[in-house]
Amino acid sequence: MKWRFYWPLSWRIFFLVWFAMAMAVVLSNVAIQELARQERQQLEQRADLVKLAERAVMIRESGHPREAFRLLREQGERHHLRLLLVEGDNLRREPDRGRDREMPPPHRHGDFLDRQPFQPAVIEAPDGYRLIVWPQAGGDGWLDPRLFRSFELALTFLLITLACWWIARRISRPLRDVEATARSIAAGDGSLRVKDKIANRRDEIGALARAFNAMTDRLCALLDRQQQLLRDISHDLRTPLARQRVAIELARDNSVGDPEILDSIQRQNERLEAMTAQILTLHRVGQQGQSMAQEPVNMTRVLNEVLQGATDYAEQQRVDCHLEIADEARNATVLGDEALIHRALDNVLQNALDHTPPDRAVNIHLMLTDRWLTCEIADQGPGVSEKDLPNLFEPFFRSDQARGGQGWGLGLAVSHDIMQAHDGRISASNGLSGGLVVRLDWPVFT
Repeated sequence: MKWRFYWPLSWRIFFLVWFAMAMAVVLSNVAIQELARQERQQLEQRADLVKLAERAVMIRESGHPREAFRLLREQGERHHLRLLLVEGDNLRREPDRGRDREMPPPHRHGDFLDRQPFQPAVIEAPDGYRLIVWPQAGGDGWLDPRLFRSFELALTFLLITLACWWIARRISRPLRDVEATARSIAAGDGSLRVKDKIANRRDEIGALARAFNAMTDRLCALLDRQQQLLRDISHDLRTPLARQRVAIELARDNSVGDPEILDSIQRQNERLEAMTAQILTLHRVGQQGQSMAQEPVNMTRVLNEVLQGATDYAEQQRVDCHLEIADEARNATVLGDEALIHRALDNVLQNALDHTPPDRAVNIHLMLTDRWLTCEIADQGPGVSEKDLPNLFEPFFRSDQARGGQGWGLGLAVSHDIMQAHDGRISASNGLSGGLVVRLDWPVFT
């Protein structure tokens, strides 16, 4: 297996947040420096300051440095500026401190610039002098440090917000794809897998996607093996059962053996054949890609055929069947496979007959409600406990009341799968006066 660099998601989040904060600091400093540069350029291009520098140099060179300093101070207070005249070549101011105590102490030009938070404006003046200009606190051109802090905080907040939004999108988007894939697989499309773009990620989400794909492959393989096993067992059972039945009939015709024993063997043979047919139907309906006939089916006709087929068994059980069809439902049809619909109804009816005591009745109602064709089959048996109702349509499930009865718990499971294949619904509930009521709903075709 090719080695892949693994970058944990926690480190990605840490790096992105750290990078966003670092970028906020860098960009805020760049922006502040740019604002200071623009401010400095505006001061250096002011014509009144150029004229003021020439006038101050003229007064100073005439032997009146004190007057030059007073002029700069007055004009600075007037315009909210700090003004300083220095010699450009010497880079040192050496005023006559004995004659003017108001003059600032001597210092180098370079030292002065280094002490300022931002480089001040420098205006060239005659005779090698330079006028140093920077705004006073509260002046029109002064950049308030609080403004810088507010700007830096706002930029940091913006960048961290964008980074967190990108992180959330980076995490939630592939997880939504995994969720959508899981829902599609749960709906029956076992061929779907998480996209390679997500599975190839070198973090926990990629590991999750790869594990999900591996799990899905394993589950689909197990389901395929289960379906194959059911199909093989069913087919393998049908052949010896058919041969056994032929042999029993020949033995009876030739009067060989005890007739009662042969009758018992034949009944068990028929039960095994019925179970095999149910397993095959369950496999056929649940098999992926299984083609199913799509034709209009008249439910009234199918119900009559189901009742005719169950007449002998109902008489044997001493149970009456009452059919009631609403007028608007007599000509209603559904779209699907008539044989499968017949099997679904027959299984529910057989279950009702099995659990209805003698001299009682099974009531069947066919009605049309809200573009759904509904068939309710209600028996007068003991009903089912509330905790068993949700599992009633599971394969091989038998409620406590049915443990001693006939059947293998396949009939209602087959009916459930047939109804799902026809975009229908099936549900069970206990009747108000006792017994179990099974409701089957099909979308109306015409």
